[in-house]
Amino acid sequence: MSAHTQTVEKGQNTTLLCQESYVCSGTDEAIFECDECRSLQCQRCEEELHQPERLRNHERTRIRPGHVPYCDSCKGANGNIMHASMTGSRQIAAVRCQVCKINLCVECQKRTHAGGNRRKHPVTVYHAGKAQEQEEEEGMDEETKRRKMTEKVVSFLLVDETEEIQVRNEEDFIKKLDCSPDQHLKVVSIFGNTGDGKSHTLNHTFFYGREVFKTSPAQESCTVGVWAAYDPVRKVVVIDTEGLLGATVNLSQRTRLLLKVLAISDLVIYRTRADRLHNDLFKFLGDASEAYLKHFTKELKATTARCGLDVPLSTLGPGVIIFHETVYTKLLGSDHPSEVPEKLIQDRFRKLSCFPEAFSSIHYKGTRTYNPPTDFSGLRRAVEQQLENNTTRSPRQPGVIYKALKALSDRFSGEIPDDQMAHSSFFPDEYFTCSSVCLSCGCGCKKSMNHAKEGVPHESKSRCRYSHQYDNRVYTCKACYERGMEVSVVPKTSASTDSPWLGLAKYAWSGYVIECPNCGVVYRSRQYWFGNQDPVNTVVRTEIEHVWPGTDGFLKDNNNAAQRLLDGMNFMAQSVSELSLGPTKAVTSWLTDQIAPAYWRPNSQILSCKKCSTPFKDNDTKHHCRACGEGFCDGCSSKTRPVPERGWGPAPVRVCDNCYDNRGIQLDVAELPSDEEGGTLIARKVGEAVQNTLGAVVTAMDIPLGLVKDAARPAYWVPDHEILHCHNCRKEFSIKLSKHHCRACGQGFCDECSHDRRAVPSRGWDHPVRVCFNCNKKPGDL
Repeated sequence: MSAHTQTVEKGQNTTLLCQESYVCSGTDEAIFECDECRSLQCQRCEEELHQPERLRNHERTRIRPGHVPYCDSCKGANGNIMHASMTGSRQIAAVRCQVCKINLCVECQKRTHAGGNRRKHPVTVYHAGKAQEQEEEEGMDEETKRRKMTEKVVSFLLVDETEEIQVRNEEDFIKKLDCSPDQHLKVVSIFGNTGDGKSHTLNHTFFYGREVFKTSPAQESCTVGVWAAYDPVRKVVVIDTEGLLGATVNLSQRTRLLLKVLAISDLVIYRTRADRLHNDLFKFLGDASEAYLKHFTKELKATTARCGLDVPLSTLGPGVIIFHETVYTKLLGSDHPSEVPEKLIQDRFRKLSCFPEAFSSIHYKGTRTYNPPTDFSGLRRAVEQQLENNTTRSPRQPGVIYKALKALSDRFSGEIPDDQMAHSSFFPDEYFTCSSVCLSCGCGCKKSMNHAKEGVPHESKSRCRYSHQYDNRVYTCKACYERGMEVSVVPKTSASTDSPWLGLAKYAWSGYVIECPNCGVVYRSRQYWFGNQDPVNTVVRTEIEHVWPGTDGFLKDNNNAAQRLLDGMNFMAQSVSELSLGPTKAVTSWLTDQIAPAYWRPNSQILSCKKCSTPFKDNDTKHHCRACGEGFCDGCSSKTRPVPERGWGPAPVRVCDNCYDNRGIQLDVAELPSDEEGGTLIARKVGEAVQNTLGAVVTAMDIPLGLVKDAARPAYWVPDHEILHCHNCRKEFSIKLSKHHCRACGQGFCDECSHDRRAVPSRGWDHPVRVCFNCNKKPGDL
């Protein structure tokens, strides 16, 4: 509607008034619509106007509730609809011009009242009711209704080129599809080489030529990633994919993404414009079938159980339609009318040793384009026929489709190393299996990708070889093995029945032990003075296992006697230090007062700093100013200068801030130190020298203690110099934040993240010891 058009009446037209104003002056309710008069008329005006003989045959219809007249400009003088032939439907009036006395649709109003004086004509706005809209839809044919249903369909990016899903959750997926959560849908996807017109095919097959999926004449691919749209006519999710043989930096991930789309599809269209079917088509479908059966079938079953889906995901793959468009060559099977094209395709698969066993069906649909545009009607009929078949693939709710895609994306994701790829196949095993490689023998893990997230260990079908670097041996009890049980045992410092100190004493006398949970202690390394045999020859069996990245070794040194001794000594030293802290402070304070000069205030009388009045705590150090003798904290007495008037010189000594600023003051003769005080001063200087010397000795002893700790730590512990922050909370270690080793995993933690206590028999700790938060949550024995 023009911005300059005057609206004299606006709102829901619950009551239409007479437009003739012949008898009623336009105040009565309209009862009839006359096509020849092109107006709505009340009862009185209708009777008076049609009294003349020439007007009695006018076609008049009674107005129903919610009625809106048709556009007068779209009809000829005899009432025939002309505009309908161009638009495909009869147009309802949007406004009525009060000056021209005609009803106009939106297009006709723009055409006739957009310029000149007519744009100032006052108009009455019509609002079509639901009854009128329903009547309008009933007047449409089936094809027009379908076109109207797809007018608002838009596509959206479902998965990008790095295999990342671009919808947040199930609700977001349903919202972008613009469908009901309870609607049962099927999935149709398309594959083919880049530039073969996949997006164009979907637009004409499902959306009547509307550009729902982007097309482009440029050389670059117009479809990157996976795009999806909802077809409300056929109740299907239509998926457009990136073309094969295109220029891309993530070729491996893009190819794997295609198989994920294939796995959730009910019908796959393989689009090709080659005049003859290439081997790549059969190779692609054959490799996709093999990979689907090998990797996706069991994962779809697991998804059904894990997500609790009401509709089981079919383990049989989708149906395939090969859409073949030619220009200069005949279609497949046209030379042999007695043979169906599907039979020829199966023969071609067999000759190439490709077996598409995963697909529920394979159909061929060809079209020869002598003159553009391409005829998609045959493909459309074939698609609709396959969608009606529910014997193999049943429709399911959109939430089920999203969960299946999410489960496959979580399972098969991550980068694919180029050096591990076999390029002889479209879908090699390396796209879907774990990329970990044994450090000892170099063989790869055969489990599915990301299996570690579910707690499933690595596995390889080939045998490993022994490597001295990793010491990948595992001991099992020979006696238990002969009884049909396989029980792993490890060398350790002491038996589980020994107390910590008794175990250390036995270790010093008879060496390490090997203990079986069923048989008890089966071996001691120094049980006899001489003639002790190797345990491999007597009580244990040896197996060689794979060494996977990120896992611990197998027979690393679990002899933790040295660390146990250090832990015990540290505990005793800490206990003695804490218990003796109070008496030590009292004795030190008394001894300091005995050798202090007479002008110094006794320590017992110094309760707070003389300057800042900060109270002293038990661990705080009191400092005397060498000039005035008062007690200060370290911050208020950090400056130094000689005090020759008190006998401190020529070397600078500690003074408070006030005495440092008043350095020019002179003492009276009575304040000079006497001979007795001079002797006390000498005693104080000697005491400070001894204290500084002892402090240096203690500091020097701390350095070898760190070396002793490194030498005593078990082999599986991470060295102290490599631990910069807590392995759990990532706090950086400092003087105030101590490092602690978890006895199970050997990583470094702060005290808050490793305060739990638990036995770790596999590491030789049979009594409760420090373990981290993560190891403490593990079920069973550590």
